[in-house]
Amino acid sequence: MAEASYYTFTGAFVTLGVALLAYLWYTVGQREGAGRYGTFFTVNGAALLTASLGLRWLASGRAPYSNQFEFAVSFAWGTVATYLYLEQRFRLKSLGVVVIAVAFAMLGYASLLPNRIDPLISALQNNAMLTTHVAMAIVSYGAFACGFGAGVLYLVKRRADVAFLPPPEVLDEIGHKAVMVGFPAQGLMLVLGAVWANVAWGSYWSWDPKETAALFTWLIYGVYLHVRSRHQWRGNAPAWFLVAGFGAVLFTFYGNYFLGGLHTYSGL
Repeated sequence: MAEASYYTFTGAFVTLGVALLAYLWYTVGQREGAGRYGTFFTVNGAALLTASLGLRWLASGRAPYSNQFEFAVSFAWGTVATYLYLEQRFRLKSLGVVVIAVAFAMLGYASLLPNRIDPLISALQNNAMLTTHVAMAIVSYGAFACGFGAGVLYLVKRRADVAFLPPPEVLDEIGHKAVMVGFPAQGLMLVLGAVWANVAWGSYWSWDPKETAALFTWLIYGVYLHVRSRHQWRGNAPAWFLVAGFGAVLFTFYGNYFLGGLHTYSGL
């Protein structure tokens, strides 16, 4: 079953690569049919990722969130799932040029990591907390990736006024909607992580580098939402916030390798 999980992971990697090419052709080449192919392959890529994670869950007997390989695959799944929701909601396929590229790159990174299934270390042996805590991270990171995509396209559109990109107002609204999903999910992730930390390590908050980075990321998006709602914030500045916020997401995600602390096990 673990082997089948890796085969479906590989299939998803290839399928999303084709989807990315189709979205690029749709956006730059202005080919309507290519957009339909992009959606078709993205839906199939999402299905293959779901199957891969489900098979790994069955093979390991616990949620597939315990190491960097599993979380990278889950990160990609959350990104694709959020993108498909936004594409359906806004009828906007050009966002896939950036967002599906993020998911594809995350799967490429995962393909370089060990994919073995190891027993959980003692700190992680709480399946309910493992599932809910990391699930919230997947939702928030996927949403923030879509916000990043909207921010990048907004900046390109404003700088070059590229005719084939959507109006800046639409991209601004998509970025805002994405953060409205990701921000509360990130907050729940922090709360659940604090509860779990108290159970596992005897303290709700220890200023562990990775949890501190996650808090800083949440605050960046909190500032974005606050200023945007109070001052009708528009223009390049909020788009740059979406880009910077996702930079903080990636810093937190890859922090296992250089931050140290209690979360270093998840980078192995």
